[in-house]
Amino acid sequence: AGGVTLQGWIYQPPGKGPFPAMLYNHGSEKTPGWAPPLGKFWTDKGFVFFMPHRGGHGRSPGEYIVDLQQQFREKEKDLAKAQRHDIELHERANLDVVAALAWLKQQPFVGANALVVSGISYGGIQTVLLSEKELGVKAFVPFAPAAMSWKGNPLLRERLLLAVKSAKAPMFLLQAKNDYNLGPSELLGAELQRKGGLNRAKVYPVFGDASNHQDGHEIGRAHV
Repeated sequence: AGGVTLQGWIYQPPGKGPFPAMLYNHGSEKTPGWAPPLGKFWTDKGFVFFMPHRGGHGRSPGEYIVDLQQQFREKEKDLAKAQRHDIELHERANLDVVAALAWLKQQPFVGANALVVSGISYGGIQTVLLSEKELGVKAFVPFAPAAMSWKGNPLLRERLLLAVKSAKAPMFLLQAKNDYNLGPSELLGAELQRKGGLNRAKVYPVFGDASNHQDGHEIGRAHV
């Protein structure tokens, strides 16, 4: 991606395939790890599970997006400019996801016509942004996209709504009731309902501690 070799973790079911594949976009955490419970969950169901690390995360070289956001905000006091810069960083990170998907399609054990893309939080943002690109993905499943950023960045809300309107395949948006903000389900969910077909959004019951927003936000990492 951009001349840099990114890293990630991939899990393959027994056999030669080709298998359907799930590309999973991690959140904003600097060290996403290797997600063995999710890997087992998907391979048990006959899917390849691939979690690439975007630039600046985990084993992938580059500058960490949260550091870049904070550095810009410390210098730039114009709130709208800072909000636009956040979007620019997400768009730049999306190029890493495009590269990861292209690599995944080339693997001989992957069915290139049976790909699903999912992700949580910042990874949910990446999933929504990817949905408007013509990449042959069959479905998009974002968990809590921008739930933590929803109140503070109206420009990001508008950008994600535009992406949902332009999505090239069905989308299922999921949140738990005790997430940080249910705005994604309300705004983006309304557009998914308007589009109809297999598009949908769902707010699930409380996940974990009802008073803990982080517990609710973690539903996208659950494996049972």
